[in-house]
Amino acid sequence: MNFWHPARVGHAVRATMANLGFAARLFARLLASLPASMGRFGLVRDQIHFLGNYSLAIIAVSGLFVGFVLGLQGFYTLQRYGATEALGLLVALSLVRELGPVVTALLFAGRAGTSLTAEIGLMKAGEQLSAMEMMAVDPVTRILAPRFWAGVITMPLLAAVFSAVGIVGGWVVGVVMIGVDAGAFWSQMQGGVDVLRDVGNGVLKSFVFGVTVTFVALLQGFRAQATPEGVSHATTRTVVVASLAVLGLDFVLTALMFSI
Repeated sequence: MNFWHPARVGHAVRATMANLGFAARLFARLLASLPASMGRFGLVRDQIHFLGNYSLAIIAVSGLFVGFVLGLQGFYTLQRYGATEALGLLVALSLVRELGPVVTALLFAGRAGTSLTAEIGLMKAGEQLSAMEMMAVDPVTRILAPRFWAGVITMPLLAAVFSAVGIVGGWVVGVVMIGVDAGAFWSQMQGGVDVLRDVGNGVLKSFVFGVTVTFVALLQGFRAQATPEGVSHATTRTVVVASLAVLGLDFVLTALMFSI
């Protein structure tokens, strides 16, 4: 069988362009739904609770252990150069600039993203979305938009919790367990972390990752085949596509932010 037959290639290109066009139209509709979603903020609030509160435990525990590891590795590295007082600065910059937004987005994709995809996919398999359309209710505005904006709001908050708990974890290992001077730990951090350049860039990253992960999850659920196998495949694709998109965007955003 010739997989490079012109008809096959043309069909694949056409299908890819159709999928990209559908995704672009859906993204535009979600962005346009902001006023309506904020007008019915109760729906968004419920989804913030579902996505954020139920993800808080894994985010906090992961941030704590990442802070532990950064404290250990950072101390042993800085000890070679006699700069262990800069441990607080190392931990804070690593978390706020990079690890906080990225690791939180990957965990968010695995926890909340898969939940969104499975929920939307099961609603489609149960023909609930079709029933809403029959009743002249737009499923994009009523179902997808509140979940989209909830994910966009939740992601920066979870990233902030991850970074804050990680800094505490680095303090526990560096100051309490190893014996680094507490005053030097906090003063180096306060003097070396710039609010706009470091914290602001981290918040911007987490916002972009929130848009990306939530949109990928909703798109995969909305386009899933209305079968159990289709929903399971869509859930798997959410994790793969969202994780790769987060890592790729992280490189692009880092290159843009720190080259200006």
